[in-house]
Amino acid sequence: MLKRKTKSDLVFDIINYLFLGCFTLMILYPLYFIVIASISDPNKIYSGDVWLLPQSITFDGYKRIFSDSSIWNGYKNSILYAVLNGIVSTTLVIMAAYPLSRKDFYGRNVIMTFFIITMFFNGGIIPTYLVVKDLHLMNSMWAVILPGAMDAFLIIIAKTFFEELPEELREAAAIDGARNLRYLWSVVLPLSKPIIAVLVLFAVVRQWNGFFDALIYLSDGEKFPLQLVLRNILIQSQPSGNMLMDIDNMLAKQRVTELIKFGVIIVSAVPLLALYPFLQRYFVKGVMVGSVKG
Repeated sequence: MLKRKTKSDLVFDIINYLFLGCFTLMILYPLYFIVIASISDPNKIYSGDVWLLPQSITFDGYKRIFSDSSIWNGYKNSILYAVLNGIVSTTLVIMAAYPLSRKDFYGRNVIMTFFIITMFFNGGIIPTYLVVKDLHLMNSMWAVILPGAMDAFLIIIAKTFFEELPEELREAAAIDGARNLRYLWSVVLPLSKPIIAVLVLFAVVRQWNGFFDALIYLSDGEKFPLQLVLRNILIQSQPSGNMLMDIDNMLAKQRVTELIKFGVIIVSAVPLLALYPFLQRYFVKGVMVGSVKG
């Protein structure tokens, strides 16, 4: 039998819905504004006419974005870096987290302590740069992928997940003659889809949104990821010459540049917005593992 809500419960629910609705609006509106601004006349944006609906709709910015080779090249590089980082990072994290989750692994607490220390202290930019240089990784895609492939936070999440797996599974596998690698490959990994989705999504998002490593380690423009191309457009206001080569008027160039700035933000965000719904079910389940103890 359902319990009837009291007046105070209804007031509490109303306040909650209003608060969550306002909070959601605060998150979604900036993205919505960028979408409508990317297809509106920049003069209307400056005058404050664009806030709810697009004004003087134009797709000139998108036409110039998709006609420029540097955007497509940046897309290709970012997808390649994100895929490789997802594979490398997930593999390394699982290789570290699974042994640390085993109670019969000698010295696991000491090793885990070293991983946790890296969450609070690191060598800094200069030592990391010198290591990458000494390893001859400069101006290569591995300079962007390898330095951030291991993350102590992800190791903790994965370790917690593996610790929740029943010990009886390992005992049964051992009786059937399965050794550690066989047990990990045939039993643990098939049961670990939620945490694998979490690790992949974290690694891909971090790599996709990052540009600083590429800015430091890459000098060849053909290897720039999309976010570095986006940085040059947004911060330095330097769209590729191919985007503006047919415009002579300075004011017209500035107008088109504004359209391109808004457009590239949407273009760069679309892949992650498209990827998340497919991983959401596993992501929510995996990231909450260990948050509640019975």
